[in-house]
Amino acid sequence: MPAEVFGESYSFLKPQEMLSFEEIARLARLFVRLGVVKIKLTGGEPLLRPWLPDLVEMLKKVEGIADLALITNGAHLARMAKPLRAAGLMRLTVSLDSLDPETFALMNGRAHRLAPVLDGIAAAEAAGFSGIKLNAVVIRGVNDHQALELVRRFRGTGHIIRFIEYMDVGNRNGWRRDRVVPSRELLAAVSAEYPLVPAEPNYRGEVASRYSFSDGQGEIGFISSVSQPFCRDCTRIRLSADGKLYTCLFAANGFDLRGPLRRGAADQELLSMIRALWSGRSDRYSEERAEKGSHGTRKVEMYTVGG
Repeated sequence: MPAEVFGESYSFLKPQEMLSFEEIARLARLFVRLGVVKIKLTGGEPLLRPWLPDLVEMLKKVEGIADLALITNGAHLARMAKPLRAAGLMRLTVSLDSLDPETFALMNGRAHRLAPVLDGIAAAEAAGFSGIKLNAVVIRGVNDHQALELVRRFRGTGHIIRFIEYMDVGNRNGWRRDRVVPSRELLAAVSAEYPLVPAEPNYRGEVASRYSFSDGQGEIGFISSVSQPFCRDCTRIRLSADGKLYTCLFAANGFDLRGPLRRGAADQELLSMIRALWSGRSDRYSEERAEKGSHGTRKVEMYTVGG
């Protein structure tokens, strides 16, 4: 949420407008009945939510959840890593666009510093998290020349760098196609220094194409929504903090669940609503972008639905 766009007078959600932890856990149990086996806590920035480890503990107890993860900007991870691990969080993803403090601040806002993020990654390691995914959005002319520094820093550590093509998420990030660095370009650059071999997906619908270092020093991923859209295999549904369901990262509107929840809707009614929404979805924004360019549709802001 860039300060120059939203400013100090921006009206955030009131506490009563957000789903309670009990409401989130109830919906999680319903989603499991519809086949969901993975939950990821995103944002905005999830570590700003008070008592977040309590929610993690509640979700960890939902029978049928095989994977419970969280994606964070890392600013508060140093103090939160240990309680999150103790609560049952299984995996972490940290946004890390650059190892250069000035570039990092340019991409993430003047108040967001690099050092606390690196401290947070170290604290997460100490707390027992392994295989941390480190997401780097690559923008031509901004941080593309620094991508290999991330590879050199984390290759062999067990953590996984994932390069993400710059996308037109939301309506305010100033996206231009000429600033996109296609994954194939980065793949060639990394392979020239550290030979890579393709790796099989961990599951159908995995958003990152996986590659292993040929010398066995770990793996790397590429998320190529612009140059290689993967809409047809998408299996993700997003629940916002105020109880709306979005079937696409680029959706314009969400489907309200908070209202029925608080009106006393029975589980079967909620299940029918969710099932109808999912079975009737037709989202293919990234494919449409590839076919005819960005078509100007207003989209939900990324701070509402996460990554």
